[in-house]
Order: sequence, then structure tokens, then C-alpha cells
Amino acid sequence: MGGKEKSKGYCGWLIAFVVLGIVVAVIVLTVRHKHSSHKPVPAPIPGPPGAIEKKYADALGVAMQFFDVQKSGKLVNNKISWRGDSALQDGKEKKLDLSKGMYDAGDHMKFGLPMAFTATILSWTILEYGDQMDAVNQLEPAQDSLKWITDYLINAHPSPNVLYIQVGDPDIDHKCWERPETMAEKRPLIQVNTSSPGTEVAAETAAALASSSLVFKSIDSKYSSLLLKHAQELFTFADTYRGSYSISTPQVQTFYNSTGYEDELLWAASWLYHATGDASYLNYVTVQNGEKFANWLSPTLFTWDNKLAGTQVLLSRVSFFGAKEVSDEENQGLHMYRKTAAAIMCFLLPDSPRATHSRTDGGLLWFSEWNSLLHPVASAFLAVIYSDYMLMTQTASITCGGEAFTPADLRNFAISQADYVLGDNPLKMSYLVGYGSKYPKYVHHRGASIPADADTGCTDGFKWLSSSKPNPNVAMGGLVGGPFLNETYIDSRNNSMQGEPTTYNSALIVGLLSGCLYGGSIRWS
Repeated sequence: MGGKEKSKGYCGWLIAFVVLGIVVAVIVLTVRHKHSSHKPVPAPIPGPPGAIEKKYADALGVAMQFFDVQKSGKLVNNKISWRGDSALQDGKEKKLDLSKGMYDAGDHMKFGLPMAFTATILSWTILEYGDQMDAVNQLEPAQDSLKWITDYLINAHPSPNVLYIQVGDPDIDHKCWERPETMAEKRPLIQVNTSSPGTEVAAETAAALASSSLVFKSIDSKYSSLLLKHAQELFTFADTYRGSYSISTPQVQTFYNSTGYEDELLWAASWLYHATGDASYLNYVTVQNGEKFANWLSPTLFTWDNKLAGTQVLLSRVSFFGAKEVSDEENQGLHMYRKTAAAIMCFLLPDSPRATHSRTDGGLLWFSEWNSLLHPVASAFLAVIYSDYMLMTQTASITCGGEAFTPADLRNFAISQADYVLGDNPLKMSYLVGYGSKYPKYVHHRGASIPADADTGCTDGFKWLSSSKPNPNVAMGGLVGGPFLNETYIDSRNNSMQGEPTTYNSALIVGLLSGCLYGGSIRWS
């Protein structure tokens, strides 16, 4: 009898504990739910790449072709039927071979600052997304296009304190409308040196060669070392002999005027730190010059002229993934770069309390009538990279004005800009030439507008500029300037404001599309 009563007592306690456990579990789940609604849980680290987004793979394959369209020199394995050898005598007056490189846009100029920027962006893309590019057979073409530029940049740097920054006279070039294969006008050279410094162009070239040295490190170690040697010499030259090339060589002001060189010094030193592991470069950007040059906590737009936003994101990589033997001062500087990079993301995200309102009704970031797609594509490129840094380090969110935003939010923003470019816009038109069923047919591009068998002189080719017929050749992969704020686009060959593709635009769209292929494969260390 007593045993049965004792059994009942145990049973009562068991029921009480079960009930209490259920109540506690409900409370915990409720608290967790409330907490998670305010503070996102870190997303899982991406595993092996999943399914490739075919749309972006197809678009990437198109975009990559514009580098072949723009190549100068004696072409190798030429894939563009209407292109041939050109500018074979470039540099000969100074006993240099400057025949390679790429033409800037729809003209036949070689401008050093935007061309070096093109190489830096292409290098960064390969370093971050080379595995994705390889999966869709675009890695090797990207490496080949990059080397076509870096070969030129090496030859343009014949001694430590001399850099040739321009081939051709834009006044002469722009008075002609002809194919590059038939041009016969003089193509003078411009250099920067100790008496006529050009810090921004020398530093950007250093960034291009330092970043590309990482690309070729495992492919061709000798070439990689040569690139790095030139990068270090150019940075020393840029930093020692400070001065803007816009002042030293005022003729560049009309086309690629510089607003300052401090950003390029930080950008180049950041790339040299990644390429060498030399702590002096990290100290340069954090302790010595961070507060002076970096414009911390003030979001900026990333362009061929202003590298601050790119530097903030690039150095946030060091903060996300860690660095060995970093001093407290250097760590504090890295923290400020990462904090500023987050502020840039808050500026870009459309639902952020800190968001810019400079957008079209269709959702495209918009800041300029000239080449309006430069800013949204460059911004989206940085956003997809930063999103992947967050994913790889299981960083749950950034905070913008008290609201949390996840890596998925950043990625969705980047995709929205890419999709707009590819045709998800009010005109239902792709701004990437050759992609989709509807794209610009009257692109402002000399070679594309003139039949391949035409032998024009300097001026008689203007009949093709004014022709009412679409271009006989497709400038495959060219990213045109883009829409006006009211989302209109005038498809006219004379409309260079909207209809002229640039090589650096192509580097940025290649970077963005590579990042959109699928998420989370950061391959370099």
C-alpha cells in the first residue's frame, strides 16, 4: 500500500516537471523569436557552389567579349571577325612597344588612368570570383585580357620614375571617324616623371600591377614577380613625387580630369599589402594616412577617379578575415575602414534609413547624365563583394540607422542593379550590347559603325557616323552609358552621352555578373 502511494508521488512530480519544462520551452522560444526579429542569425557559410544562374552566365559571356573588341596591337587568337591588327607603331618614337593595351571607348585613345583602373577591377574580380568564372569558361579569357593590359603597363614604365600615361592626341583622334586598323595619324605620347608628377595615375598603375601579380602568382611566378617589382617602384614614385597629373599635364583635364590623388595612394598601398604581406603598407593606410586621406564615415561613390569606396571594402576584407601581427593602432584604422564600408552599404541599400534617394523610379542608382551606369554598376559590384565577406565570416548583419540588414539584402540590391542593366527596366531593353533580343543598335563606336572592308581616311568615315542604318558590326559586350533620370534612352550614334561604351564599364559589369553567378566562393588569401 505504501509502495503504491510512493509511486503516485513520483508520478505527480514527473508530471509537474514535464509541465514546467513545456512552459520554459515556450518562454525560451518566444524570447528567441522576439530576439531574432531584431538581430538576424548569421547565415550559414556557403558550401560548394550550387546551380549557376544561367542568365548571369550568358551575360558574362557577352560582356567579356568587349575586351577583345577594344584590343590594340597585333591580335592573337582574334575572336572578333571585324577587328584586326592596329596601332603597331605606338611607342616607337621612344623606342618602346606600346602597341598592346586597350582603346578607351568608342575612340582610339589609350588613357592610362582608366585603363589601369580596368586592370585593377578585372584582377579583383578574378581574385574573388575566379572559381565561378572558371565554371562558365570565362576565367582564362579574363586572364588573357588582363595580361593584354598589364603587358602594356609594364612597357609604359621604362624606368622607376617615368610612366607613359597616354598614347594619341584626343583632339586629333576625335576629329577622325575611322577604323583603328586604317588610322594613320600621329599618336604622340605623354609621360609623368619627377618634374611633371602624376601621383594618381602612377598609383593606380601600381594598384593594377600589384593586384594582377596576385592573379598570376600561381600561373607564372616570374611574370608575377615582374608585375610586383613595377608596382612597388611606381608606388614609391607616386608617393615620393606627389602632384596631380591634371596639373602637370593639363591636356588630360578634358577627358579624365582627376579630383585628387590621396585615394589612389591608399588604394595602391592596400593592394601592395595584399600582394606582399609587408606590414609597412598596412601602416601606411591605417596609421600614417588613414585619418588624413580616407574620409572615414563619409560614404563616397566608386569610380575611375575616386577609389575611396573600393579601398574601404578592400581593407574591410582584412578586418573580416584577420591579419597577423597587427598593432592596436592599425586595428583601429582597419575598424574605421570597415565601419566606413558598412556606411557605404547603408547608403546604397534602398530600404535603409541612410539610403540615398538618387534613384530612378525603376530602382537604378542615378547620379550623372554622362555614363549613368558607371555608378550603379560599380556600387553593386562592391555590394556583392561585401555581402560575400559577411557570409564567409558568418556576420549576420550591418546596422543602418538602428535597423539591421543582412548579406541577402546587399546581394538583392546588387542583383537589382544587374537585372536593370540586363533588361528589367521600363524600356525592357538590355544596356549590354549583344545581350537579349533588344539592345542599342547605334552604339557610338568607330570600329563597330564602319564596315570591316571599308578603307576610310580620317574624315570621310564620318558618313558612317551620320548613317541612318544600324551599326554593321556589333560591339559585343559593350556597356553603354545608360538612361537619363526619367529612364529614357536615345539610340543614336551621335549620342555619346548615353551610347558610348567604355572599357572600364566593362570591367565593372564583368565583376558584378561574376559575383551574381552564385554566392560565396572567396578564393584568394
